[in-house]
Amino acid sequence: MILILELVRKRRLREEYSWLWLLTAVALLVAVTWYDLLVFTTHIIGAVSTVSTVFFLGMVFLMLLCLQFSVRLSRMTEQIKTLGQKIALLEAEKAEGERSPPQTPSDSIE
Repeated sequence: MILILELVRKRRLREEYSWLWLLTAVALLVAVTWYDLLVFTTHIIGAVSTVSTVFFLGMVFLMLLCLQFSVRLSRMTEQIKTLGQKIALLEAEKAEGERSPPQTPSDSIE
């Protein structure tokens, strides 16, 4: 947990992702200190040993992490596409403005 907080402090890890890693660290700490909970979870999921439960929960965690990153990547892809379209429209407006001659105040009076 100290490593996570240090990474956030040095701005190498964003705060929005730190909660996930802090929650994971707390869950691991609980699993280590409260072994009966791990045994109970093993019986609930129908695993043979506690080691297989730990591996199963690790795989579930990694799948959820990949799903979260896929959702973020999809959202960012859509934002990049929208930004690219807006930039193209602004560049077209700028090019159109450069092609047309500027109006002088005397042109508008006549």
